[in-house]
Amino acid sequence: MKPQVPRIDIPESAKLGETILIRTKIRHVMETGWRKTSEGKTIERNRLTKFTCSFEGQHVITADLGSGISEDPYFAFYAKVPRAGSFTFRWEGDNGQLVTDTVAIKITQNS
Repeated sequence: MKPQVPRIDIPESAKLGETILIRTKIRHVMETGWRKTSEGKTIERNRLTKFTCSFEGQHVITADLGSGISEDPYFAFYAKVPRAGSFTFRWEGDNGQLVTDTVAIKITQNS
C-alpha cells in the first residue's frame, strides 16, 4: 500500500516569533514484516522509517520510526515562526517510498 496524501494542521498565520502547534497524520499500514498470513507466509515489511519537518530549509524536527509506530502515524509538535515562509514535511519509507508536502504560513501584525 502506497502512503496517501498527509493531513497537516497548521495555522494560516502567526505573530512574528510565535510558537505554534503543528499536527500531521498520514495513512500508512506500517507493516513490520514480522507477521504471517494464515497460510504461514511472511507479510512483506512496508513501513515509514523517517519523518522530518523543516522551515525554509532550517531543520525543525526529525523522527526515526521503528517497528513500534502504529498504523497511520500521527505527530504533534511545536515550532517557532521566525518569519513568513513555508514548512516542508517529508515521510521516507521502505522501498524508496517518499511523501512530501509544503504548507505556507503568513505573519500577522502584533496587537
